[in-house]
Amino acid sequence: MLGDFDEFFVFWTVLLVVFLCQKYYFQNSGVIKVNDQIVPKSVNYHFTRQCNYECGFCFHTAKTSFVLDLDVAKKGLRMLKEAGMEKINFSGGEPFIVKRGRYLGEMVKFCKMALKLPSVSIVSNGSLITEKWFQSYGKYVDIMAVSCDSFNEETNKLIGRGQGSKNHLEQILKVRNWCEKYNVLFKLNTVVNTYNQNEDMCEQVSRINPIRWKVFQCLLLEGENAGPEALRNAERFYIDDATFESFLQRHESIKSLVPESNTKMQNSYLILDEYMRFLDCTSGSKVPSKSILDIGVENALKFSGFDEDMFKKRGGFYKWSKEAERLSW
Repeated sequence: MLGDFDEFFVFWTVLLVVFLCQKYYFQNSGVIKVNDQIVPKSVNYHFTRQCNYECGFCFHTAKTSFVLDLDVAKKGLRMLKEAGMEKINFSGGEPFIVKRGRYLGEMVKFCKMALKLPSVSIVSNGSLITEKWFQSYGKYVDIMAVSCDSFNEETNKLIGRGQGSKNHLEQILKVRNWCEKYNVLFKLNTVVNTYNQNEDMCEQVSRINPIRWKVFQCLLLEGENAGPEALRNAERFYIDDATFESFLQRHESIKSLVPESNTKMQNSYLILDEYMRFLDCTSGSKVPSKSILDIGVENALKFSGFDEDMFKKRGGFYKWSKEAERLSW
């Protein structure tokens, strides 16, 4: 017969063994259960890596051509909404390259109509956007962000933002006008690098008048645009902190400017790749979680490397819908 002490000892020993077995299982199956839960308020879904441009500093390169079936992607988007997502940002690669924008169009429609997300946004190089697309899907989009790294067309070509005889700047102005016509907020993204570091863009940006002008410092990520396995070598585009700060000071009169240094940018985004895996950039490369389709959103988030404090510090929360912007006037 076991005494009271022996029974107590056996009970707690068994409990400890069960706990350690569960911990081992979760860690080795890509699942972690903890009390501190990340709520994915804002998610960046890079659903394709394919692109028609060849920007030398690209940090999400065409390493695969994979794109989820639309119904599967919608399932994942619904899971994110149920986990607390309020804003979805579709990016790439170039998001308009898949089925000439129809795939993207059906996702923004689903997110706004079925999921009723407060904010649906897109980041694009702008080259494949048409007015017909705006006519079909513009009403489902809150913000359209277009990349423009220079107002000198030759500089854009040196960077890799060019496609034959097409003029990148002319297309940006077309997209800007379509946004105004179809009630979509227009945002401008610029990556500061060695080719545009001395440019003064104040006059042109003021004329375009974006709702936000995001200015990024060129970021190096192992396996994407740096290192032996990368498809790009962005080291020749890289600038130091002092050079980036000088660019910001030159443009401090632009009220819509939102600066993002490497420190602010690297871990402050929830990035979902083409397989719906969160990408952890904390080590200087992109380490994927398992797909939210396999282990759920909450468990995948534990491997996202997301820095919520930095997300807030860089201004991640803002008036990110057309309705919020309308009510602010």
